[in-house]
Amino acid sequence: MKTKFLTIFIAASLLVGCGAVKNSNNQQKGTVIGAAGGTILGLIIGNNVGDGDNQTEGAIAGAAIGGIAGNLIGRRMDKQAQEIQATLPGADVERVGEGILVTFDEGSGVKFATNQSALNASSQSTLDQLIQVMNEYPGTEVLVAGHTDDQGAADYNLELSRKRAASVRDYLSTHGIAGNRIAMTYSGETAPKASNATPEGRAQNRRVEIGIVAGEEMRKEAEMESKK
Repeated sequence: MKTKFLTIFIAASLLVGCGAVKNSNNQQKGTVIGAAGGTILGLIIGNNVGDGDNQTEGAIAGAAIGGIAGNLIGRRMDKQAQEIQATLPGADVERVGEGILVTFDEGSGVKFATNQSALNASSQSTLDQLIQVMNEYPGTEVLVAGHTDDQGAADYNLELSRKRAASVRDYLSTHGIAGNRIAMTYSGETAPKASNATPEGRAQNRRVEIGIVAGEEMRKEAEMESKK
């Protein structure tokens, strides 16, 4: 499993509300914020998640609390990341700060037909396995982020990334992950992971990312445990 520890600890004193949030600056950059479910992720994505190269990593970093409590959360995330990697060997699983980033591109378990956003049976089976692991850690929140390559019109790609992210979000929320644990973003072609100059790079950019962070309950538990 690829491991990436980012030594970023960002205070979570964000004075914004939860619910459906859209940020006009992010829209101008092609990054759009969808409905925010979880308390922590709702605050973060309402406060301009996406400033940087990767919106999902930005959200994960923004959820970090640091200190002893952060270390305790990190240990729990280590275990969860290992279980996800063992269950879904085709997915790219990274430990980022105090959270987890799971990437499904066209070479892994969540795939879409060209210009389509419906999940096929194979993709549903992959998500079922991910749901099983995530439900072992009910104190977490989940960010679903949709991305495309740069082929075609930018507006079309933005809408396609929204539909694909929404398909994954809706499947998670109707198959065992509470809707108030899930938030969503979509960026179209504006946040490539690889070069769009090659077919291989474009295949990596047509992806859905899932960020997993500690929710309010897990954070409180870690804070209490850190004081013992």
